Amino acid sequence: MDCPVAAIQMAAGSWQSTDNIATAERLVRQAAAQGAQVVLLPELFELPYFCTDQDAAHLRLAQPMAGHPTLQRFSRLAAELQLVMPISFFERAGQVYYNSIAMLDADGQVLGVYRKTHIPDGPGYNEKFYFTPGDTGFKVWHTRYGRIGVGICWDQWFPEAARIMALQGAELLLYPTAIGSEPQDPALDSSAHWQRVMQGHAAANVIPVIAANRIGVEQGQRFSQRYYGSSFLTDETGALLVSAGQEDERVLLQTYDLRAIERRRHAWGLFRDRRPQCYGGILSSDGMREIEHAR
Repeated sequence: MDCPVAAIQMAAGSWQSTDNIATAERLVRQAAAQGAQVVLLPELFELPYFCTDQDAAHLRLAQPMAGHPTLQRFSRLAAELQLVMPISFFERAGQVYYNSIAMLDADGQVLGVYRKTHIPDGPGYNEKFYFTPGDTGFKVWHTRYGRIGVGICWDQWFPEAARIMALQGAELLLYPTAIGSEPQDPALDSSAHWQRVMQGHAAANVIPVIAANRIGVEQGQRFSQRYYGSSFLTDETGALLVSAGQEDERVLLQTYDLRAIERRRHAWGLFRDRRPQCYGGILSSDGMREIEHAR
């Protein structure tokens, strides 16, 4: 079963959300015209990455999932173009706020929500100021075109997240992202490291990985951030099939034969030979729980 998948790399530097949303829709339509059935947009693409600063005024940007105008717009677009799309949005739920994904099926139906599990905190990435850690657990959705797992940005650095989604039956792992320069170390470019860690998830689980990042320079209150793009799609062994540069707006497209990949995954026996009873240490912060149990 062939499944054409697109990753969209775009700038989202306008504080007029209508500008960024229009760019996203234009690129989604371009991806559909090229044959894509699954389309991935970057993390929080509606606005500049406001987590550069700690400013409580930005909390007013959040909206509940029910009736969210951007979700409604992309739901209509998904139905029109027969696309599966995970849509990133800043969610308000009662008195708390989440960095969330709504999974849209190809009929425009919202299949559910995933709330980001791992919340970073560092210079230029002050997400703990805004977001409560997600309470949904990791999710895999049965969509028209395949079983899709989605993690959000910092989630992509954790092999546990990818493995859980693989165990839940994911055939594709998608990661919308907003990552770039590090204000405390202007010489640091983590783009290659960023790609390799996700390539490892693909190789370890025999599942393709797709990552979509933003580009451009965005000015915060104290400093600017340059987002380094480098969006990519891998095969099931982790090899890069197609990738973007650090500054170019791109629609990246790759077609996957999900049945052939499934046969290859089963043939390797990685899941057959797992020993969950030996992995107790992963449930503790310091890896000592398994040792204590052995005593």
